[in-house]
Amino acid sequence: MAFDRSIKIAPSILSADFANFGAEIRAIESQGADWVHVDVMDGHFVPNLTFGPPAVKAFRPHVKTVMDVHLMIAPVDPYIDAYADAGADILTAHIEAGPHIHRTLQAIRGAGMKAGVALNPGTPAETVEHLLDLTDLVCVMTVNPGFGGQKYIDMTAKVRKLRDMIGDRPIHIEIDGGMDPTTAPLMAAAGADVLVAGSAVFRGGSVDAADVYGDNIAAIRAAATAAI
Repeated sequence: MAFDRSIKIAPSILSADFANFGAEIRAIESQGADWVHVDVMDGHFVPNLTFGPPAVKAFRPHVKTVMDVHLMIAPVDPYIDAYADAGADILTAHIEAGPHIHRTLQAIRGAGMKAGVALNPGTPAETVEHLLDLTDLVCVMTVNPGFGGQKYIDMTAKVRKLRDMIGDRPIHIEIDGGMDPTTAPLMAAAGADVLVAGSAVFRGGSVDAADVYGDNIAAIRAAATAAI
């Protein structure tokens, strides 16, 4: 994974057809998805239950781009090796999920993955300042995590602050929540380069009408790129 700051669209398969994940992943990639975003929720750290390591391992053969696994679970550390074994390229843990985030990020990198750290809307940018040299990605939540399709919470000031803190380090800023052609430009202009979109990508399309996914991805990308 060579680092670059061009806009990347990472469809969240939380919005895909759960009975048809392999075909859905192939469809979004064929239609221009840069990364595939996998939301792992435990029903404890967030009020929803989604995928575990066996599901992620089953997705892996279908993902030809980057498998971006976002852990909304606590604790994280006991599961890091399982997600490495499942084939995650990037593993993101929430700073709020445990008291020893340095240890978590070190363990993610030690298991051979890129390390991400996610911030809930109420968590300030400053909390990651001392983590940047252990981090490959900072994920800014623009909704409270747990469910797809929520209303966007404006985090422009936080993203700008992170962009300043990161400087020239090779760290992605990812936005997760409420991304569409209206909100994506705000985040791109503030310094984000990875945009997670669920319902805005999958809405109106299907495996049999995958060109709709392509149109949706292209619309988000065009709006974000125009804002830079």
